[in-house]
Amino acid sequence: MLETLRNHIEKIVPLTDHEFSFVLTQFTVEKFKKNEFLFQCGENVPYAYYVESGLLKLVYTDDRANEHIVSFAMEDWWESDFHAYFHQTPASMSLQCLEDTTVFCISPEGYQQLCREVPKMESFLLQKSNAGFIGAQQRILSLLTTNAKERYEQLIQQYPTLAQRVSKAQLAAYLGVSRETLSRFYS
Repeated sequence: MLETLRNHIEKIVPLTDHEFSFVLTQFTVEKFKKNEFLFQCGENVPYAYYVESGLLKLVYTDDRANEHIVSFAMEDWWESDFHAYFHQTPASMSLQCLEDTTVFCISPEGYQQLCREVPKMESFLLQKSNAGFIGAQQRILSLLTTNAKERYEQLIQQYPTLAQRVSKAQLAAYLGVSRETLSRFYS
């Protein structure tokens, strides 16, 4: 399990054994069961999470109790309500397990400590953040410029295994369409 985190980091920056030992001191490992929440709307967000195994969904629930899936996070991905995490404000979204999930957790203090003590990690975390920003912008552009069928096809092309891991209702909530609309795309 520790090798998973090390391999993930070393795709971007190399670490000595000493550096990796320090990196590990800033993380805790937690296991969650399917349907369990890592945090819910209105709660403090104590960690950013690196998914070692399992699947999460980040959800915004509107005033009419409609669930909007902001993102899915599977193995080798990072997830949190980053605004609440970095600003230490209550969460505006909820993070829930869709499968039994194991995550590496890092607190805001641990994040800052990593950046101070192992400067390479600041570069790593910046690259991960940039990738997240790019992904979010691409998702927004997709929502603005493509129809539901095109968004579904893009999702299946980018993440072919996701459709087998989530329900049609969850895929529909992510794509911003009804379940009935989504059903028309399945052959």
